[in-house]
Amino acid sequence: MASQPTLLREKLQEIKVDTSTTSWIIDYLTDRPQLPIQLGVLSSAEMFSDDSAVVRCITGGQKTEYRELVDRFVVWCGNNHLVLNATKTKEMVVDFSRTKTKPNTISILGEEVDIVEGYRYLGVYLDSRLDWKCNTEAVYRKGLYFLRKLRSFNVCSKMLKNFYQSVVAGVVAARLQDEVREEEYKRYGSYTEQLAIPSLDKKEMETEWEERSSSPSRLSLKSDSSLEEPLNFKCSEENRKERNVRPDETQLSVDGTQATPRGKEVDEYPQMMEDWTSHTVKEWLIIHLKIPLSIAQSLYDKEMTGAALASFEKQDLFDLGVPPALALQIVRQVERFRRPSEMSQKSARLPGRAAELRGNVHNYNVSAGLDDYTDVETGSSETGFQSQSPSLLLLKELRNKINSIQNTTDHGQLEKEPPRISTTTTEDTAAVHPAKTIRLTRPFDLKDPSFLYTENDILPPPDGPSNLLDPVHEYHILPSIKKVSEIEIIYKFTTAVFSFAASCMNSRTNGTIHFGVKSQLTQECGRVIGQEITSFAKYSEAFELNLRWHFEEEHVNVAKTCIRPPKFIQIQCLDGTTSDKWVIEVDVVPTHSVTQETVFYTFLKIATAGDEEQCKTECLFVREGPTAINILEDPNPRATQQKIKIITDKIISWALARKSAENKEGYRSQAPQGHQGKRLRQLITRGSDMLENIQLIVITNKCHPSQLEYLGFLKDMKPFAVLDFDPESDINGTCSFYRKDNIANIHYPHMYTTQDSFTAFIGKLNLFRQTSWVFCNGRVNEDTEMNKPLNPVDWLKIRSGGISNMVSFLCNSNLLSRDGLLVVFILHSAVTDISSPIIETFCAIYRTMEGHDNMLCICKDSDVFNNWRQLIETRCKVDITGKCIYELSLNEINSTINKLKEPQTQSYRRYLPSSGFSPVLLTKKDEGMMTALNILSENECENTEIEANESFHEFKTKIEEDFYRGGQVTWWNFYLSERPGCLPFIKRDKYSELYGLITPTEGYTSPCVMVNLFHHPGCGGTTLAMHILWNLRNTFRCAVVKNNMVPNSEVAVQVRHLLSCGNQEQSVYTPVLLLVDNWNNMEDLKQCILSVLSEKNRRNNPTVIVLNCERTQFPTESSRKSLVANVFLNNKLSLKEKSLFAEKLEQLKDHHDKPETFYAFMIMTMNFSETYIKNLVNNILTDLDPRSQQGRLICFLTLLNTFVNGSYMSLSLCEELVGIRFSLWNSEKLEEKMNPYSTLLIISTVEEHGTYRAVRFLHQMIAKSCLKVFNERHKLSCSELTTDMLHCDILYKSLMGKDFLEQNIQSMLIKRYKKEKGDDKNTLFSPLIEQIYEKESPDKVEQILQRASLRFNRSATLPQALARHFYLKDKNYVLSLKWAKDALEKKSNSYIADTIGQVYKSQLKDETNCLEHLTPEVVEKCLKLASNAIKAFRNSQELAETDKLIDPYEPLDGNMQRLYNMSGYAGEAEVTLNILKVIQAVPLFTISDSYKKDTMLQFLKGTWKIKSCHGDSNETNNHFIRVLTDNETFLISLQPRLKKIFGVFEEYFTYLKPRSLRERDTTDDRNKIKLSQCFKRYIEIFCTSSKEKESEKACNPKLSLAQQIADQRDYLEIKRADSFAGLLHYLNEKNGLEMEIILRKWEFLINNSPHKTTSDRINFILANIVLHSINPNSKLLKKYGQLVSLLNEALQQEGTNSNVTELYFLFMVLMWPTKHRKFEHQAAFQNISSYITLTKKSFHRRFSHMMPARSAITHFFLGHNTGLKRIVSKGKIDQACASNQISASSGQSQPCKPYLLWQTGAVWKDPEVQRMLLRVKGKTENREIYVNCGSDLRIQVRPIYLGGIRSGGSQEEVSFYLGFSMEGPVAYDIKYENEQ
Repeated sequence: MASQPTLLREKLQEIKVDTSTTSWIIDYLTDRPQLPIQLGVLSSAEMFSDDSAVVRCITGGQKTEYRELVDRFVVWCGNNHLVLNATKTKEMVVDFSRTKTKPNTISILGEEVDIVEGYRYLGVYLDSRLDWKCNTEAVYRKGLYFLRKLRSFNVCSKMLKNFYQSVVAGVVAARLQDEVREEEYKRYGSYTEQLAIPSLDKKEMETEWEERSSSPSRLSLKSDSSLEEPLNFKCSEENRKERNVRPDETQLSVDGTQATPRGKEVDEYPQMMEDWTSHTVKEWLIIHLKIPLSIAQSLYDKEMTGAALASFEKQDLFDLGVPPALALQIVRQVERFRRPSEMSQKSARLPGRAAELRGNVHNYNVSAGLDDYTDVETGSSETGFQSQSPSLLLLKELRNKINSIQNTTDHGQLEKEPPRISTTTTEDTAAVHPAKTIRLTRPFDLKDPSFLYTENDILPPPDGPSNLLDPVHEYHILPSIKKVSEIEIIYKFTTAVFSFAASCMNSRTNGTIHFGVKSQLTQECGRVIGQEITSFAKYSEAFELNLRWHFEEEHVNVAKTCIRPPKFIQIQCLDGTTSDKWVIEVDVVPTHSVTQETVFYTFLKIATAGDEEQCKTECLFVREGPTAINILEDPNPRATQQKIKIITDKIISWALARKSAENKEGYRSQAPQGHQGKRLRQLITRGSDMLENIQLIVITNKCHPSQLEYLGFLKDMKPFAVLDFDPESDINGTCSFYRKDNIANIHYPHMYTTQDSFTAFIGKLNLFRQTSWVFCNGRVNEDTEMNKPLNPVDWLKIRSGGISNMVSFLCNSNLLSRDGLLVVFILHSAVTDISSPIIETFCAIYRTMEGHDNMLCICKDSDVFNNWRQLIETRCKVDITGKCIYELSLNEINSTINKLKEPQTQSYRRYLPSSGFSPVLLTKKDEGMMTALNILSENECENTEIEANESFHEFKTKIEEDFYRGGQVTWWNFYLSERPGCLPFIKRDKYSELYGLITPTEGYTSPCVMVNLFHHPGCGGTTLAMHILWNLRNTFRCAVVKNNMVPNSEVAVQVRHLLSCGNQEQSVYTPVLLLVDNWNNMEDLKQCILSVLSEKNRRNNPTVIVLNCERTQFPTESSRKSLVANVFLNNKLSLKEKSLFAEKLEQLKDHHDKPETFYAFMIMTMNFSETYIKNLVNNILTDLDPRSQQGRLICFLTLLNTFVNGSYMSLSLCEELVGIRFSLWNSEKLEEKMNPYSTLLIISTVEEHGTYRAVRFLHQMIAKSCLKVFNERHKLSCSELTTDMLHCDILYKSLMGKDFLEQNIQSMLIKRYKKEKGDDKNTLFSPLIEQIYEKESPDKVEQILQRASLRFNRSATLPQALARHFYLKDKNYVLSLKWAKDALEKKSNSYIADTIGQVYKSQLKDETNCLEHLTPEVVEKCLKLASNAIKAFRNSQELAETDKLIDPYEPLDGNMQRLYNMSGYAGEAEVTLNILKVIQAVPLFTISDSYKKDTMLQFLKGTWKIKSCHGDSNETNNHFIRVLTDNETFLISLQPRLKKIFGVFEEYFTYLKPRSLRERDTTDDRNKIKLSQCFKRYIEIFCTSSKEKESEKACNPKLSLAQQIADQRDYLEIKRADSFAGLLHYLNEKNGLEMEIILRKWEFLINNSPHKTTSDRINFILANIVLHSINPNSKLLKKYGQLVSLLNEALQQEGTNSNVTELYFLFMVLMWPTKHRKFEHQAAFQNISSYITLTKKSFHRRFSHMMPARSAITHFFLGHNTGLKRIVSKGKIDQACASNQISASSGQSQPCKPYLLWQTGAVWKDPEVQRMLLRVKGKTENREIYVNCGSDLRIQVRPIYLGGIRSGGSQEEVSFYLGFSMEGPVAYDIKYENEQ
């Protein structure tokens, strides 16, 4: 270490001290001891680094730099021979963040440094809040201590005052300033100018001193010594003991109420209660007012904000359910709190006088009450104010006094002696109310039709002439038409007008007379009341006629020039609606050039004595103060002449003054104008040249109809939302104007309060697709009171909270990206009230967006702007001048914005094909109603602005490059390919095949036809489909569904609109060709389209053809399995296609630079070569660092695009990941930042979750190759990449597309491969998880799923996947059960509950793998596991009935396939059979021993007790018996429950069919196979084989009747013919031999059973029907009448409230009325309509929970014959169609699947079917069909396809084929009789 002199030398040299001086100093100090002498003895000395401070700002939680700084300081002290005393060193943390974390202590030289809340530094007390409160307290106490000492020495008051002003007053005033600034900063983020320091004079000081000495509410200290103690920051027990203060003295009583420290101080709340949020109100009520939590929570749930609370009265709180006592308490405390707030608000309303008011304060002193202030805290809990120290009370009183002074100044009543500060200021200020804001009058001498007055506005007070140019005002109220005649009213009007005009003309001052405003003779002078006017013309005519009469003839023309015709200004009500009252105004402009020095006399009709006659009297009016006086009114002629002479002289001087004033005003009017047009362009385009990528939110007030034409720019910009404060906007305002050509959805603020996700809410309100027009103050023509207009006071109470919630939603970055959002305020009239609703909306947006950067304010004129600016500056402490446009008219603004628009890329007029080859116009409004469709017009891309623009070549090049790089094909690509000199489009080989499937429309019979195009991802499938649409645009009305999130029902409605657009009255429509991409539920889409079609096409050709492009890795296999017409496209090019692509590449080289970088096109040209892609990726990613910002983005996109097809990330998120902020203002773009890797990426626009820009890889194969690069070159495993993605917080912050990104990440971790979804195999986990498990380790899988469960802590499927991993892979059933239960707690549905059952089932399966050495312990464990598993599966099945989400492994989609989860039943059956397998292995029940087997069956059936077992008695067997005895009830319940499950499945598969086409050949078949295996095992256990029965019969040939009945039932059960559903399966049997045996068994049961059940009867009847369908000639068949009689017996037994649907179904089939009416006499026949209704009701009671997933199957049809012969089974129809080989698609003979025949309707064309079935006649009514079977019998029939019935309620005669399903009768092949 360097010596001290050496160190000093270096420092002296650094400050450039000359060498000689430095040498002298060093020489003097070298080897010179510097030791202190204590008691004559030298002692050692050390130097300490006293009063040193280390300050560091810590941002982003980075505390490392701070600790390094401390360490460096310690080292520096050591190097400089300074000693740090760690015990005296303190650390203070100043933390203003919302979420404060406990700081870690630092250590110095091994000693930990204490963390304190405050300390004294250089005589100043600092604390962690930096509010100077502690310092003020200390100085104040110190000053008071010395004041007492001085007073005890009898020092005079003057000296005391001087001492106080010198020592204390400055600190107190500074504290006041700091407190005010702190409050302003908390609220607005800015400061105002400094306040003046007030002062008090001596007299006031002494008076105040005496008052405070006698005040009972102040306490004095017990001793003065406490004032000299150091400042304590906490009042702990030890502090109180040291200061000799009892614990109970820290909570002082004021007026009998305890003041206790609690919660946040009220001073910390916003100063104005109107700015309180609902959270603040709730906290204030609970903590400070001690309101019960339930009441406070109730008010919070009702969105009780501070603005609402401040406007509430007691009755309002009563209405909200607040008890009277508490309501009274709340109202009083609100009043006490608001008094100072109202004062400050009062002064804030006139911000221009702020400096004047502050200047008036300097005469007042803060010296009052110095004597008795103490340092003990006092307060009042009654008002909710936390106890405060004396200094703060003084500051508060001072603030109240300043407010009162300002208020007094405003009223012009400032007295000579100012009011004194007093402890009772709250009582004094209670009566002070804020003054009403002065309303600006109409701009003088200007015609402004948009100007409106608001009811009760206060106009400027009348005054005399000032500078002659500023108009004087005079106010009048004309009599009501109800009191006097209209003639008298007009007389009073003209008299007042011309008297006022003459006075202004003579006084040479501008003026305006107002009618409908209270005059100066009343107390409410200037208040706008309004006049009722019956006719404007009468007033104008009276004005013209009387002007000539009132003035001398030579002055008439001058008067006409000076006096303007009357103007009529309509009055607006407080709630924003227009009233029927008006203000009439007449302007007078006596310009010097017209009036010169003329004296103007007027003539009035003045009443004579007795008021019976009126004479024409000459008058001379001039202005005297605020009134007009008549000089000639004086009866003294001499005095009058004198006055005339004086006035004449004055008029000459007034004329000269007028001339001078006009000259000056003319000079000022020539001032140069501002550059607001340029500012408008910059603000609205964010500095760019074009108006693009802007999401617009508009806030506007009432616009006059004359100005609406200049709002055309709104129509073109299509705002995201409009917040309209005009309740009449949809009648004659902005909304009405906008909706003439555009679609806008009318909303209200309360509709934006929701718990739904952003994605769901976007779809619910149709955001992004249509403008949301929000009526923020209700609508006039609204029926409900909830949405009626309100006045401002009620609006603050009721709607302000809704506005805040709505603004929070609209301005959330999850919904709209900040860098693309622009909020525009359009102010058509002045806003003058600081609490106006539109001001509240501005403040809400300002708070939510944390500033005004994204705002633009368009003001009608400078007056509107000045009011607006001042109010915003007062309320938010921000100057918005730079964000305002106020010098431009709306016409100029409209023109400026229109010039900024990009050239249109669509034709101005778009046409659709129509019948007769005459196109129809597609209006913008029609197109706006079809937001889900991208409509292809006949003249698409023709005659556009862009084509005539000079930038067209650049546009064309970009369109082509984007497509060939991998972007989505657009209509422009096809249009450009057909232009001369452009590149032709490649026509794929599959083009002709797909074209042929669509164009022969005559071959289809269904109104809606489905066609599938299966293709590999990225092989051009969608491009091929759009190519087809382009070439058919003149034949079909073509459209593409833009958004896969749109529900099927909405797509169907929009397709119907497209179908009928422009030709609603025609009977034949041009068919629609609809392209959907990877649609999830095509069958449901078809049903929705059929249900909404307006009417059936009379030519029987298809109305809608839906072409579905379905991406799949196995298109050939998918095509083979598909049930609809289809084409497949592989990722392999044919030789012809290879040649075309090679030729295209050569053409691209001639037109584009570097076409080899069009990688998507090159991949196809290279025939999807993996080698090409591998080399391409390796070359581009050569220098990529995966840890860099660019590298992480590539990693994240690689994972997503590899494992989630169609995934992407929003552009704004990608920009943030790579460090780009606000790219619209910044020239840096993502493409530049990501160069050269951006060549692998494409940016496109997506609309699934709102419209925004998104980033993805050009091709999925590129993403897969990138993953290999990371795995092999950078040694980054999939688990590491996934873990990094889960840890990256930026991905999950609030940005556009957050919902979709989170959904994709979860899908990547959860979604499994399923063959029925088009995958090549079934997997247990997602491909990513499977890959990590196979290539890495199970531990990695666990870590990733656990981390994902923490990241998405509300997801239930992630812990479910983790549970599945533990029981399927790790066999860790404890952890598996834990995670499964955790998943069920998060979301209770059948799929999650089923996982718990699967855990128990898997564990049970492991336990039963080896049963050779079975022990009682194992049996007991297995029984427990089985019991738990069955409980879980039963719970799962119960939840399945209420499930909303169908498949938890799929991403959220509005068109999800609807499934009914049967896994609970299946799981329970498997567990039951497994536990029965264990029971069979118990030594007591050996299967090989027939006796023991019978014993087991008897035990399981409950007919034999295990305790009676007499087998080998040993400990093991006894243990077995105990275990079985304990579980006997459970075991006995297994067999009947298992039989019930098989019955449920039987009915499920027999009565119902899947709605989804995809499910028909996959899920059902798989479940049927599993069910068949389980049933086989069930039969082996519980049923005796035929050999065993024959052996038993041989031994005992005489079986009892009961045994015979049991044997018959066993046989039926084995053959699955013991139930109604089982018998229906035999309809497909060919020869009927087995069915004859079954019928014999049932006949035996019917004839011999002692108790015939309803089930036995209906099964016997059905067995006859089935056998007749198979073999009509069988001799075993019963006659039709016998079956009917048996059916009637069953009906009598069951009645009409039964759930036996099968009984009513048979009645419907057997008893359907025919022309023979054979059984018409039977009572049951008379009620057939009721029984058919009962069929439907009972069916829905049993199966309604399954109906969303499945529909009822039609088993029989009505034929031509009678009796059983008229019942035709569906199997018979299928056989007839199969024999004739009818093709459903082309009509040619070829094998065809039966379902395809039914889907296309081809089955009804078969001659054999037509011969078998009877066409029934009926009538349509309200989309239903009714069959009349006599005068009193009318039966309702449901059409199988709703599209077969016309809408409109027309009653038409129809015919149809009648089918019978369990749900009731249904109609097929409906035809209208008048069209036959």
